[in-house]
Amino acid sequence: MFKKIAILLLIIIHYSVVRSQATNDSINKDKKITRINDEMVYNVGNGKSLVYTKPRQFGFIRNLPGDAAGIASAAFKKESVKPWLLIAGSTGLLLLCDQAIADGVIQFSDNIHLHAEEKNKNLLNFKMGGKDVSLFRLPANVNTALYQVGQGFPSLLIGAGLYTYGKINKDYRALSTASQLAEAFILMGVSTQIVKRVTGRQSPSETTTPGGKWNFLPSFSQYQNHTPNFDAFPSGHLATLMSSVTIFSENYPEKKWIKPVGYSITGLVGYAMINNKVHWASDYPLALAMGYLCAKQVVKRNRQVVGSAATAKKRGELTYTFNYLNGAVMPGIIYKF
Repeated sequence: MFKKIAILLLIIIHYSVVRSQATNDSINKDKKITRINDEMVYNVGNGKSLVYTKPRQFGFIRNLPGDAAGIASAAFKKESVKPWLLIAGSTGLLLLCDQAIADGVIQFSDNIHLHAEEKNKNLLNFKMGGKDVSLFRLPANVNTALYQVGQGFPSLLIGAGLYTYGKINKDYRALSTASQLAEAFILMGVSTQIVKRVTGRQSPSETTTPGGKWNFLPSFSQYQNHTPNFDAFPSGHLATLMSSVTIFSENYPEKKWIKPVGYSITGLVGYAMINNKVHWASDYPLALAMGYLCAKQVVKRNRQVVGSAATAKKRGELTYTFNYLNGAVMPGIIYKF
């Protein structure tokens, strides 16, 4: 077993080294990535470049206070009034339909045999105190797989891969993206828990009334001992997933598939959590907004955009002129491509 693991590690290291050399050759060949002192500039096309400074050690922890303040400040700006109205309106409409939506999702899932119960297959166990402890397990059905995607482990796994790749190749963008994912994971965990402990909404699995009860400000012991009775609103899973998708798409805008794939997965995770009676549909608008706002703030601190604004202004610019010709004023139009 250990021999196989050692061989696998050697293959991974070898691939990383080869990939590093290929990347360096590519940098020198097409000049899409340039290094200037402690900055790396990535040309992502359409006259747009992303600039990353050399990441600080434990930057994802050091940046937490500033980014938390930035998120709070952005939430109360004048520009945020319309988004807040949209979030409140969509949440209100979904509240009226929550029970009907949940019943419809469960019925449809039964019809297509999408089983809601959580099932896992243990792949690696060990003994601790006379009990079997699972170190690694895989989902045994589709709904469980989707639910686990929302728990954040895949995002952290991708982040770990980006960090490893960034360290080997000295790639500031990969390192920064990994740091941003870790920071957003912490911020989403804290912020959604605060809102959950204020709103105290029943999960569908525990509901005693259609749509679930709201027990505002439950005591600490109540929440800890009967968590599903109080932790439905908002969805921490969807907030974390939205922040991850936004961070990936903002840092790798040239990868056009990230948004459609990421948003599709987000929608499927939301469906799965209604199916297994973890969340109501109205738990989602605020969660998505929190994840998006958090990601935008975290990305803003960690990289700069160069060229996009100037390019947008120059492209398709229409101007008017007036010239004096032969004793008459002649109007003119100039269109810059």
